[in-house]
Amino acid sequence: MVNKSNPNAMPDQWDELVAQMNEQLVESMEASAEAQAGFVESWVDAFESINEKQYANEGMEGYSQAHSVWMEAAEETTEKMAELASGKEVSPNEFRDLWLDAANDAFKKVISTDTFAAMTGQTVEDALDFRRMADESAQETLHEMGFAAERDIREVGERLVELERREKKVERKLERLEDVERKVDRVLEHVEDEG
Repeated sequence: MVNKSNPNAMPDQWDELVAQMNEQLVESMEASAEAQAGFVESWVDAFESINEKQYANEGMEGYSQAHSVWMEAAEETTEKMAELASGKEVSPNEFRDLWLDAANDAFKKVISTDTFAAMTGQTVEDALDFRRMADESAQETLHEMGFAAERDIREVGERLVELERREKKVERKLERLEDVERKVDRVLEHVEDEG
């Protein structure tokens, strides 16, 4: 990184290294701020749909723990920047890993709460309701356009099953009639033989 053989090149290389590290730090912090903002927005939206105080308190506790994780990551970043400024080599990957680990830990703090489970359950329920309504709308549209919709196909299936049931009933009656006919034929043969 630093060219020790040319003392005049050191300030330029140092400036370049610090600029690169600052740029990566700013990018990491911007990404972190965006992730935090998105997280808070979705969390607040979810809280608005839950009225129970217990869930709200637990949810805020989960968010508070997540926020603590982010703050610890910010402090570690500051320490690493100080190390970098004092001449110690710090890899850009360390900054990236620090923020990725913080994001994962913060997420774990939030998703391990009952509030998150309740909100996720509500979200899934809402999504399923939406899907059901969309399916019903699609089926109604198909029906109105003259296409066979699911309910039409189901109705045809039910009718086929009923026809099969009736057919079997008729077949059983025919078999009994054939048995009776055979018996009548035997009786007639017997009568003709005696007469």
